[in-house]
Amino acid sequence: MSTSVPDPSGRSAILARWERHAELPLTGAALVFLAAFALPIVLYGELDPVIGATCEVLVWVTWGCFVVDYAVRLMLAPRRLAYAWRNWFDLLVIALPILRPLRLIRLVTVLRVLNRKATASLRGQIATYTVVGAALLTFVGALAVLDVERTEPQANITSFGDALWWAATTMTTVGYGDRFPITGVGRAVAVGLMVGGIGILGTVTAMLASWLVDQVAAEAETVETRLADEVASLRAEVAQLSARLRSSDATEPPS
Repeated sequence: MSTSVPDPSGRSAILARWERHAELPLTGAALVFLAAFALPIVLYGELDPVIGATCEVLVWVTWGCFVVDYAVRLMLAPRRLAYAWRNWFDLLVIALPILRPLRLIRLVTVLRVLNRKATASLRGQIATYTVVGAALLTFVGALAVLDVERTEPQANITSFGDALWWAATTMTTVGYGDRFPITGVGRAVAVGLMVGGIGILGTVTAMLASWLVDQVAAEAETVETRLADEVASLRAEVAQLSARLRSSDATEPPS
């Protein structure tokens, strides 16, 4: 694989086209993956074995879709090594969950796929994506921590309701402390939720600040426009008065 080969065949355009066309199918696969992953966790001990086996198959099939997408994007990239380096996290979250203890990392890919559209959206849509992203991150965090905590003897997060409450308080950095993870993986999930909560808060703050700046700029522009119109009107009146004075001087008989 070369890192400096030119792009005579228009691979960049083909890659962009692939990403555009694959966006909707991958979003559907991500939603199926999330549902198949969540159902056995939420209905732990109550799920029919056949449905549980079906969910496991769906998890692997949809995961295969993510792998194929990454492989195709890498193959179409004009400079593959550079592309792999820029997208190292994608490769990491695809490769590591082959090991069962790290399967929770798969949920990161779901978030990245569902968030792909948000990165190209206008600022007016940021609020919607922020709310959806926060809700999705809370749900995923609750699933992740419940999956690793509920089987521990000293765990205090043993139901999905407890997990959702813990995820919400952690995301908002409130941290009441009535529910908390005791495993290493659970604490790693907590760190991820804290970072995500801070990031979402920063996004909301930046969006509000940008809106305020635009409002002030728009108001200043309106004032400047009004002043310019008034100055132009005054100049027109002065010009008219000057013309009348010159006209009256020209028609007045000499004394």
